[in-house]
Amino acid sequence: MGRRQPEPKAYSPEPPDNLGDPRFHLSEALHTRWRLSVPEAAEEALCEWLDAQGASAYYREADPPKAFWAYFPPEQALPDAAGLAAIPGVTLEVTETFADEDWLAKSREGFGSFPVGRGFWVKPLWEAEAAPEGRIPVVVNPGLAFGTGGHETTRLCMTLLEELKDAGRLRGPLLDIGAGTGILALTAHLLGCPGPIQAFDIDPDCGPAMEELVEMNAGVLQGAQPFHGFVGTLESPEVEGPYQGLLANILLITIQELLPRMAELTAPGGFLVASGILATQEDEALISLVGAGFKPEKVLHEGDWIAVLAVKA
Repeated sequence: MGRRQPEPKAYSPEPPDNLGDPRFHLSEALHTRWRLSVPEAAEEALCEWLDAQGASAYYREADPPKAFWAYFPPEQALPDAAGLAAIPGVTLEVTETFADEDWLAKSREGFGSFPVGRGFWVKPLWEAEAAPEGRIPVVVNPGLAFGTGGHETTRLCMTLLEELKDAGRLRGPLLDIGAGTGILALTAHLLGCPGPIQAFDIDPDCGPAMEELVEMNAGVLQGAQPFHGFVGTLESPEVEGPYQGLLANILLITIQELLPRMAELTAPGGFLVASGILATQEDEALISLVGAGFKPEKVLHEGDWIAVLAVKA
């Protein structure tokens, strides 16, 4: 559903099958990774540039100083770092190379467990430590599509869902638009959202990513199917309103494009949780929501980002 802000780009961290072949020399298969200093407002432009340069993965660490990492495979010619000068504020700090045998370890650096809201504990799939008492574990694969809890916008949306639950307003049918891995739909289910929950994304990689998220959280789900995930658009036959709630953690420009259809699908009094919006775009976002028939109720801030809770008039 339009370009989202960067959590890890989808990739498989598995080493190639020919590592056991004596003809294969690790010295001939060195990956490269960059550590960059990136203002959050420049992430979108940087990710577009990295995609064009053939980067195999990129992500920002969840914990301070929130370093930004970009990876390039052995067969990829390393881009000219001088091209970064076109993106204001972005600087290359460190360049490292490592062999295929180090790929999994490198891909896991910077990903640890962390709390979200009052009741969730997001943890990578390889971490065995139990969640703190009173917190619900949400297991993620930081190599999956967008939606691993590491970005401010995801955390803000999860917090708003908690607040809706506390107010007795979290109910279905609910639709997660541009769902990525489906982490927001999963959150709604874990919060006890009654009624059906759907989640979709236009990106084909997100279909398997949603399935894997459900599999990784089988323990806490105890056999329940938290949501129906699919690859599609707001015009897909699976999308049938009216919905009591919409979730849209996507870019503001995409939200603006979809608002007329989102308004059609939302029941009177239904809510919209919208994020992927820079704090500098707050006024523009609120005006757009009001123009589409949504009354903003609350705005949460974290870093350079906001999330908005609005209600259909």
